[in-house]
Amino acid sequence: MIIDIVKGISVPFLGTTLGAFCVFFLKNELSKGMQKALTGFAAGVMVAASIWSLLLPALEQGASLGMWKFLPAVIGFWIGILFLMAIDYFAPPECIDEKCKNKLLLAVTLHNIPEGMAVGVIYAGLLSGAEHITEIGAFSLALGIAIQNFPEGAIISLPLCTEGMSKKRAFIYGVLSGAVEPVAAVFTVWAASLIVPLLPYFLSFAAGAMFYVVVEELIPEMSAGKHSNIGTVLFSFGFTLMLTLDVALG
Repeated sequence: MIIDIVKGISVPFLGTTLGAFCVFFLKNELSKGMQKALTGFAAGVMVAASIWSLLLPALEQGASLGMWKFLPAVIGFWIGILFLMAIDYFAPPECIDEKCKNKLLLAVTLHNIPEGMAVGVIYAGLLSGAEHITEIGAFSLALGIAIQNFPEGAIISLPLCTEGMSKKRAFIYGVLSGAVEPVAAVFTVWAASLIVPLLPYFLSFAAGAMFYVVVEELIPEMSAGKHSNIGTVLFSFGFTLMLTLDVALG
């Protein structure tokens, strides 16, 4: 179990690292079609995993509250939304020119913290034996975040290299932007294991954070410009794939 948790926590960081590694064989950013495909698929996976692996277990964990069992899920969900809104307010991620490249790195790094927490909390629930949290559900969430992190790693490293930074150093910067995720995940696993009664809030917080990322960043990106159907089709494929895996193997 511990080995599986370590592997799951490492998956999103691997996505960022692979994206940053693109700096060694790509001169420019990923093609628009590839970005739409990856973004759409990641969004579909994250929405499905947030519902089946985070929100539904949060509702089940609050069953003792009777008709009010929705409260922990709703409260935690909104805390997750507001937390990401605060991050966007203080470090908006859209700034990409030379003057703002350090701010871009900071913004991506800060966005990776709640994503690491999302992975950490679902594995904490799995470790605590919480019902309706499965290994495939936990891994699907980690995989969705990893896919989303791939273009993020490239977005950090490729512009830095274009502006004159060495490929090795640009790669390191890209990797470091995702290094906070496993740290946040490990901390959340440790903290959640100490306060199991609050697990529904942690689970729904992670769901809120994931939904914010999907609605605020991924869906607009996959729908902008020409050939938006690529993102839509891959979103649907990612969603139904994770739904199928979670139900069939969960």
